Amino acid sequence: MVAGNFHSVERARTMIHPGRFHPVRIQSEHSDIARHFRIVLQPGKSLYDAIVQPLIQVGVTSASTTILGGLFASLEYCVAPPDPRNEAVIRYSAPIVAGESYLIFGNATLGRSSSDKPMVHCHAAVRREDGVVRGGHIIPGKTIVGDDPISVLVTSFDDFDLRQIYDPETNTPLFQPVASL
Repeated sequence: MVAGNFHSVERARTMIHPGRFHPVRIQSEHSDIARHFRIVLQPGKSLYDAIVQPLIQVGVTSASTTILGGLFASLEYCVAPPDPRNEAVIRYSAPIVAGESYLIFGNATLGRSSSDKPMVHCHAAVRREDGVVRGGHIIPGKTIVGDDPISVLVTSFDDFDLRQIYDPETNTPLFQPVASL
């Protein structure tokens, strides 16, 4: 914004979910135990395998991670524009192939899918092969770590699980915390 110019050309979109309003806006669980450590994404592996495999080996099934940046041999992402069918606020776009790309900074969450398999949900800012900087949802199974290892900071959720559960308010499946048994 230029100093003195307070007129916006575009108004931010209003997000109105299609389902019944849920009065508790943030679903949360408390954890008395959480481990903080670093893993290294191994060259040649998909982002999915590079996150899931080392965490499963140390007994972590739900975690928040920070990807500190690094080169990916190939990267695919999607964005979340408004849903043209109005069934939800957003609808993921088709995958965008970014080619060899530098992930500037990202956050990935590990949890369990609705079919009880490990699931990685990642948001990141990337500099694509064509030099354009974009942000979006990284497609973990299609994104391949480049020649050099990439550091990732991990915070495990040891007293609860993150599960992909259908949310009637948003009409989409979302990660939600669930108390561990």
